[in-house]
Amino acid sequence: MIKKEVLIEETRSFLKRSLLFEHSLAVAQMAEQLADDCLNQRLNIRHSSKEANKKFTDGSVSKSQAFVGGLLHDIGGVYHSCQRISQAEKWGIKLLPQEKEFPLIIHQKLSKYLAREYFEVNDEQVLAAIECHTTLRKNFSDLDLIIFLADKIRWDGGDDAPFKEGLLTELSVSLESAALYYIDFILAEGLKVAHPWLLEARKDLRRHLQS
Repeated sequence: MIKKEVLIEETRSFLKRSLLFEHSLAVAQMAEQLADDCLNQRLNIRHSSKEANKKFTDGSVSKSQAFVGGLLHDIGGVYHSCQRISQAEKWGIKLLPQEKEFPLIIHQKLSKYLAREYFEVNDEQVLAAIECHTTLRKNFSDLDLIIFLADKIRWDGGDDAPFKEGLLTELSVSLESAALYYIDFILAEGLKVAHPWLLEARKDLRRHLQS
């Protein structure tokens, strides 16, 4: 995998827009921290419970995967919303009706394409996490959750996100609890478009937390 310092500089050069790069770097650093916390939590559970051995695997998410996913999650943002439908069609990316209605969401799919084709990322877990970092989706992985949450914690609207306090409180419980809190919050606030992946992720999270 490409060296972190090289990837940072390549991303800075690619994005050009300093605010978007600063957000991306902050998300990468937060994702790396969450991955470290996640691994430590799982190792602690493994040592304290034989039953946990059946559920968790060592190193399910590496810090490098989390950093790369976080750093590249928003590179599709180089295209303005008015350009995203045509760019996706040019690259053969399938779009849902909700994405055509609200093109802002398309940037996550554009980011995946650019990560693979421009930055030559071939880790399918990383690419999948980039692709759903805004909406999450059903059958999510730990890495999906980490990139999704890091993006919300390091919200590009500033440090006063109305959901941040509650999200961090739920994060002390689990990644899943934090993700569900955020999704419930934004749905209650009212979304212009409720992406199907978001709604499916919500159902999956509820099932997971109730089991």
